[in-house]
Amino acid sequence: MQLASLSGVLKVILILLLIYYGLKILTRLFGPLLLRYVTKKAGEKFQQQFQQYQEPQSSPNNDTTIDKKPKEKSSNKDVGEYIDFEEID
Repeated sequence: MQLASLSGVLKVILILLLIYYGLKILTRLFGPLLLRYVTKKAGEKFQQQFQQYQEPQSSPNNDTTIDKKPKEKSSNKDVGEYIDFEEID
């Protein structure tokens, strides 16, 4: 069985703290750049989708056709009989 020495434990703690603070500083430096890049790409994608939606889909003779489903009259004959229920105490 091996025992951890105090200097070894302190060395590990010091390395972990250096890594933590190093990543924290790098995040502060490069975070805004990364965020700017991501928002720019998302904006370009939204702009592309918007332009694609705005382009009119041309038909061969540029006529507008609207197809509607004919209205069907619904009958209430098949609804059934209304029954009024009363609570019993």
